[in-house]
Amino acid sequence: MKPDLLHKTVLVTGASRGIGAETARAFAAAGANVALLSRGREAIAALAGEIGDRALAIPCDVARYWELEEAVNATIRTFGSLDILINNAGVIEPVARLDQSDPEAWGQVIDVNLKGVYHGMRAALPAMLAAGGGTILTISSGAAHNPVEGWSHYCASKAGAAMLTAMLDKEYRDQGIRAMGLSPGTVATQMQKEIKASGINHVSRLDWSDHIPPDWPARALVWMCTPEADAHIGQEISLRDETIRRKVGLIP
Repeated sequence: MKPDLLHKTVLVTGASRGIGAETARAFAAAGANVALLSRGREAIAALAGEIGDRALAIPCDVARYWELEEAVNATIRTFGSLDILINNAGVIEPVARLDQSDPEAWGQVIDVNLKGVYHGMRAALPAMLAAGGGTILTISSGAAHNPVEGWSHYCASKAGAAMLTAMLDKEYRDQGIRAMGLSPGTVATQMQKEIKASGINHVSRLDWSDHIPPDWPARALVWMCTPEADAHIGQEISLRDETIRRKVGLIP
């Protein structure tokens, strides 16, 4: 349990697996209530059953604003507040070079990775501002800052999400909003299996042992919600940074 997070309420998008599921477990272990959002109904229902009474499973497509708005309302009705938003939901398929990309599929990645982040921020802000503040964390990527072959949709969406985080800090820091991004590096999740199957760029050729476990970014996100991370408000934190890993307690 962490005193800073005891009885706080956290909403996690993309909570059905990978980083999202581990993040829900980590916040619950720290004493928080957790709202689990995903299109994967059965997976979040099972996770909510595992966590217990402090978890709420809400089927939700982040690409649809009204669904996220209703999820926020349901979270507040159930737990009484919304203190932390974790914008984690993200997709990368289909991986393809620009000339071979499918325009509709390309746009769907933007809908989830970029518009989904905006939808989360827009839905959470009114309640957080009325309460005097809150924390909004967004999963970023090195792809937000560097082009990667076959990832035009992913790179563009992550770059946009990083700018949204910067805008959030610029507009609302003085009203108590703690906005930060987390760039975890490559993580051993289903997304990495999809990347490997594409065989297009250097990331697809990494060995599975090169990826960090999904509980590492989960533990970093918990740490980012404590006063220990206040010096990083408005910034994007990289989990490749050994100093950050040490602060989070991932390495001695």
